[in-house]
Amino acid sequence: MTQSLTVFEAERPGLISLCYRMLGEKARAEDAVQDTWLRWQRADHEAIVNPRAWLRRTAVRIALDELRSARRRREVYPGPWLPEPLVTSDGLGLEADFALAQDCELALLWAMERLAETERAAFILREAFDAGYDEIAATLNKSEAACRQLVSRAHKRLQESGPRFDADPEEVTDLLQKFMAAAGARNHAASLSLFAQDAVAISDGGKKARASLRTLHGPDEIVKVLHAVMGQLMSPMANWSLEAGTANRMPALMRRMAGRIDMVLTASPDRSGKIAWLYVMRNPDKLPH
Repeated sequence: MTQSLTVFEAERPGLISLCYRMLGEKARAEDAVQDTWLRWQRADHEAIVNPRAWLRRTAVRIALDELRSARRRREVYPGPWLPEPLVTSDGLGLEADFALAQDCELALLWAMERLAETERAAFILREAFDAGYDEIAATLNKSEAACRQLVSRAHKRLQESGPRFDADPEEVTDLLQKFMAAAGARNHAASLSLFAQDAVAISDGGKKARASLRTLHGPDEIVKVLHAVMGQLMSPMANWSLEAGTANRMPALMRRMAGRIDMVLTASPDRSGKIAWLYVMRNPDKLPH
């Protein structure tokens, strides 16, 4: 038991990172890894040649089942669904288990929602974990040729999503600061100039906090709605403060209301340097407590 636990604990951070990429939610990633541990306990370890591959294969299959259930839940989710951010700041740490998971940007997690479950699994295993196509094929019960096609299709769909996944943090910081300055000054023209023509803005309130119940498209609609919302959120009458931090290792702004974080804001630019994707998390179930 001690040796099997040692092997599992050595792989746990990678499994957490893998399941978070698959599911986009911390608690569900932890549950999937816990289920993997239970299956590992019951396994015939002497028959397992490559424990790391066995554990990853098991975790992916558990996450695939959970992702299919999540798809159904998200169809009736109140408003747009956004992945849960992994948030850090000077006064806010993150669980050690999720340190590796931070490497996955929120924009990429959101974009992966448009992939089929097996495309998502194949892409993550290949691109994030450098798994060979033989391992991916064994995990998904498909041929290596079919898995190559899955990864290729995933790349194509993600490239069509709009935002970049390789933005420089300084570029994101600059965009966020300009957006907040323009919104705070009610400078409509300055705000419009920051957004790409095909930009989208998504806010997730989970029906527990004020947020748009649909995705906003284009500079005009985004600026009109967000200026109104930001004006209310940043009211001088409210007991709030704004602080810089990171969400999945990219720059983010966080609002504290009466000491509690109640909003996380981040963005991703397109190739021209304008905001292509604006993320506003307000659902308290997905924010640090």
